Amino acid sequence: MDINEKYYEQNADKFIVDTINCNMNDLYHLFEKELTNPKTILDLGFGSGRDSKYFHSKGYDVYAIDPSKAFCEHALKIGIPNVYNIEAQAMNFENKFDGIWACASLLHIPSTQLNSVFKKCYQSLKPNGIMYVSFKYGSFEGIRNGRFFLDLNEKSLKKYLSDTNFKIILLCVTDDVRDDKTTKWLNAILKKYN
Repeated sequence: MDINEKYYEQNADKFIVDTINCNMNDLYHLFEKELTNPKTILDLGFGSGRDSKYFHSKGYDVYAIDPSKAFCEHALKIGIPNVYNIEAQAMNFENKFDGIWACASLLHIPSTQLNSVFKKCYQSLKPNGIMYVSFKYGSFEGIRNGRFFLDLNEKSLKKYLSDTNFKIILLCVTDDVRDDKTTKWLNAILKKYN
């Protein structure tokens, strides 16, 4: 069990309470307006299940993956279908999803593995599929508050995407939606053209 998995297993209840009711409507809107054939969505690293629950309520066929057993158990309790207890690095889908939602999840992937995970995401999308991804804004890599984080800025994100065939169609920096946080977030929507 890695440091992040251990952290979330020990702090799952608090994390769920802290994030389940965050208002993500502006980001949902940015993502959904780019979906050209919205049917299947992968919620990659779903945490509290907030976003899977939203997409499921909108009629999408949602697949939700997370390495935390505690989060998977919670997701099943709140009615999220297709829950898988796996890491992003281990997923192996092909041309399956119209959209991938990776909200504050890939920021736990080490820099040495991030490009490979983006390639797996690209492979998982159907042609013209899109991916939303967010990272804490900055240039830090290491342990912070008991977890491993990789913070990115516009330049470093482009570096990890350089040979993936993803095209960036939206890039913006936003404030944290949690009232007690001052974190800035790098948000991107990526598209698979082919």
